[in-house]
Amino acid sequence: MKHKLNIALLLMFALASVFQSCNDDETYADKRKRENKQIAGFIQTGAQVKSADDEDEYLLNIPGNIKVISESDFYKNDSTTDVSKNEYVYFNRTGVYMQIVSKGDGEKIADDSEPKRVLVRYTEFNIAGDSIQTSNGLQNDPDIVSVTNTSGTFAGTFLSGVMYDSYKSSAAPPAWLVPFTYVKLTRDTRNLAHVRLIVPGSYGQANASANVYPCFYDITYQMGR
Repeated sequence: MKHKLNIALLLMFALASVFQSCNDDETYADKRKRENKQIAGFIQTGAQVKSADDEDEYLLNIPGNIKVISESDFYKNDSTTDVSKNEYVYFNRTGVYMQIVSKGDGEKIADDSEPKRVLVRYTEFNIAGDSIQTSNGLQNDPDIVSVTNTSGTFAGTFLSGVMYDSYKSSAAPPAWLVPFTYVKLTRDTRNLAHVRLIVPGSYGQANASANVYPCFYDITYQMGR
């Protein structure tokens, strides 16, 4: 009996090893295919997350049936997306989708200017996990990012905030920098730049990049002092 039990245990360990080997053998191309399917599903369904305390309150309510427009159509329309049509522009080089809800008041971050402190309020939705992953949207203290523009190339470094605390990386997700080409920043909270982004792991935060999964972001940008 004991001998049979030992054999059974050995078989269980062997099967576990096989399954682990299969997972380890998953290629980057396989992960990207899965990620693309997850993004395609999100484009169809959007995301609806209700509050646990109030079923009538949404923590995130992003409609599906997203209309994807090309970069050429985006530029023809003065670099805008029609929110009433649920339009998102797809940037072929990066794989990022962006909806500009509001371009905001104020000014763009000037080329070769001094670093600007930008206050970022956001909600991060893990598309693969179908859940809100991090957010500072309900907090008084936004994330603070130091942003530079060097000949049209933006770079961002976290000075503080939930994103930095969550992923222990000072580098802002590359996708967060994409909107700065198009939006304006103001210190006035009444008309902030507001964008929504669908982001593949390669342009996301450190954990998404390492594990190849997509995220959705609802973001506002405000000029800091």
